[in-house]
Amino acid sequence: MTGVRASAPLRLSFAGGGTDVPPYPSTHGGAVLSATIRRYATAQVRVRPDREYHVESLDLMARAAFTAREDLAFNGHLDLVKAVLRGLAPGVGLDLVLATDAPPGSGLGSSSALVVAMLAAVGAASGQSWSPAELAWRAYEVERIDLKIEGGMQDQYATAHGGLNFIEFHGDDQVDVRPLAVRSGTVEELERSLLLAWSGQGRTDAGILRRQVDGVLGGSAESLASLGAMKALAEAMRDALLDGDLAAFAEGLHEGWEQKRRLATGIATPRLDELYGVGRSAGAAGGKVVGAGGGGFLAFCCQPDRRDRVAAALEVAGAPCSPVAFDPRGVRW
Repeated sequence: MTGVRASAPLRLSFAGGGTDVPPYPSTHGGAVLSATIRRYATAQVRVRPDREYHVESLDLMARAAFTAREDLAFNGHLDLVKAVLRGLAPGVGLDLVLATDAPPGSGLGSSSALVVAMLAAVGAASGQSWSPAELAWRAYEVERIDLKIEGGMQDQYATAHGGLNFIEFHGDDQVDVRPLAVRSGTVEELERSLLLAWSGQGRTDAGILRRQVDGVLGGSAESLASLGAMKALAEAMRDALLDGDLAAFAEGLHEGWEQKRRLATGIATPRLDELYGVGRSAGAAGGKVVGAGGGGFLAFCCQPDRRDRVAAALEVAGAPCSPVAFDPRGVRW
């Protein structure tokens, strides 16, 4: 095989985010409700006649060439790419072209989706292939172990498997991805109800996840109570979808955001609070900030006949809006 294009969907997390961040899953068990959407990370790989790796990132508007393994040292520039190449050690030279359908810091899991896409494409180009679970675990190793980027486990499993899932975490070595048999009419109505609003600022961690982890390690009663409530809410919202009760689902989004903002300082910012208030005042039944917080997209759930009014109010407030379309498939190449 001389060329491969892999595509991995981004994910929209509805509830439970934070309960997938170690060490909480090992001690209490985590649970996340999420769906993959029609925004993608893509990796195009072509075999070169030499042993060099040439990389072009369309998002970062950056190019690089690595001619020896020593060039793959981590230095803050294209480290995700370097970690994938180091881990797979392909015996051929490669051209890689990378892109994502979301701005940096979107909260939609784009970094993990890109790693999964790269693993799938580079692996296939060098004669290797893995199951979704294997790709997810390898992506987790790249981000959390090799590069020591703080974060959870949901993104890698969501993008590798695809679909509307309830994902349970029982530590690093046991993740159960459970597809939800939600009625097609409910899924279609949920799509018509959802709205993404761009806050205008990408998420920068700024220690948010470290403060959350420290709260768990330190046995903070407030942190543990919030995470426990978020896990229970993910279960309740799962049941609401299975029952076709979108009113309860929307209220769960709002309750989950109220719980999450208590986890650590920096999750909610004045700008996010402003936009959340605009969306709710315009008629959104519920919503949340997507991802770890601090920036990125906000997701709102509205009655379908109110969605345009909510979007118009957010646009006036300087937050470009877009609808949500689900993709039931995971990574493919």
